[in-house]
Amino acid sequence: MSQPTGHPPGPRGRAAPGAVPREVRAWGDALATVAAALAAMFAVATLGLWAAGAADLPDGAFPAVVAATVVTAVGGSVELSGGAGFLGRTGAALAVVPLSVTLAGALVAALLFLLPMRHRAVAGGPELLGRVARTAVLWLLGLLAVALGARHTFRIEVGEEIVDDIGEALGVTPTVGFRADVGPTLGFGLLWLLVLLVVALAVSRRTPLPSRLLRFQDAVRPAAFAMLVVLLGYVLLGLVIGLVVAGVRGHPAQTAALLLLGLPNLAWMAFGVGLGGAWDGQVPREIGLPVPEALAAVLRGNGHGPATVDLAALSEQDGRAWLLALVAGLALLAAGFLTAVRSPAGTPPWRHALRLAVALAVTLLVIGLLTHVSARYGLSLLGIGDLGGFGGRVTLRAHLWLLVGLGVLWGFLAGFAGELAARPVRRRGQAGAGGTR
Repeated sequence: MSQPTGHPPGPRGRAAPGAVPREVRAWGDALATVAAALAAMFAVATLGLWAAGAADLPDGAFPAVVAATVVTAVGGSVELSGGAGFLGRTGAALAVVPLSVTLAGALVAALLFLLPMRHRAVAGGPELLGRVARTAVLWLLGLLAVALGARHTFRIEVGEEIVDDIGEALGVTPTVGFRADVGPTLGFGLLWLLVLLVVALAVSRRTPLPSRLLRFQDAVRPAAFAMLVVLLGYVLLGLVIGLVVAGVRGHPAQTAALLLLGLPNLAWMAFGVGLGGAWDGQVPREIGLPVPEALAAVLRGNGHGPATVDLAALSEQDGRAWLLALVAGLALLAAGFLTAVRSPAGTPPWRHALRLAVALAVTLLVIGLLTHVSARYGLSLLGIGDLGGFGGRVTLRAHLWLLVGLGVLWGFLAGFAGELAARPVRRRGQAGAGGTR
């Protein structure tokens, strides 16, 4: 009998000669995950801001603006400020999540985090927690570096050289600055990563789970995967529509900026509106909006208080808005079908309906939270008036309880409909066409 070849195994607990230690490899996997995710976010943010014209900002502010965009993409906070010496000061507040940047980082981070476990049959709890902890530590270090780079102050040139010189001498040169709030950025950034990893584990069918969690995978994974498909499908559909609009109506740079910074914001809001959801919003008429004309018209309203963005209001501006309801209905039917065919055979229909109802309600709640926009800008001269007296507000706020209620209702109905549509299809775990249901 031939003897096995190769290096003999090393002592227990030690790697074989020439092999990379398991701990070093694990830290390398975590570093690759964090570095690739941040690189993807920086790439998308850079291209989007460049298309929006931010590369022309004075005093080399563009890299800092890109870093600030990445900070807000993971839920961080950026403070805006400005002033003109003793003559006046400016103030602003901004809360908006550029979901295109968020989605790019989330997809890359989830893929690389799950990749080393794709061929495993079982994952131990301590091992999985160790992978999460290593990724979280490196993520916080990377996010800290980004937050420290997300600060800049630049002078606003008046245009006349002598006026600028006098203003500088008197200390009244207008300035505008921003800086990332490091504490909230690290806190919300860590929460963002942990939620992302939980969702990735819940969606991935091929990733092993610890033995204590195996009993939950059949209840969670089919519906979670169905919701992920719906959300990504809406983004792809929005991308196609955006490219067509750019080709037909022109303004390619403006459209590219919208797609690279806020495509999921609009696409997922369209999903919620199509299901009957609503948002309250307000935008001053003097501010241009790089959004569909019907949405811009509704948000501007009559200039007296917030307007309600729903299917009826959008249809008054553009009759084609009713297509949002049709697309949302088809998407839900597809989600119900996917939930049924990926669930074990013999699962009662009411369980499909209940699981999809919970998944859709949570999805719409997250959409409502992520599409929130709050921006305020203002000016105070010689201490007269508050900062809002000479400025304005841009707001967009979802009716969260309405979205959650609609998620439960439509998810329950779509779960039953998906079960009926999936009955002719052989399900996973079913021994034959006549197997038990």
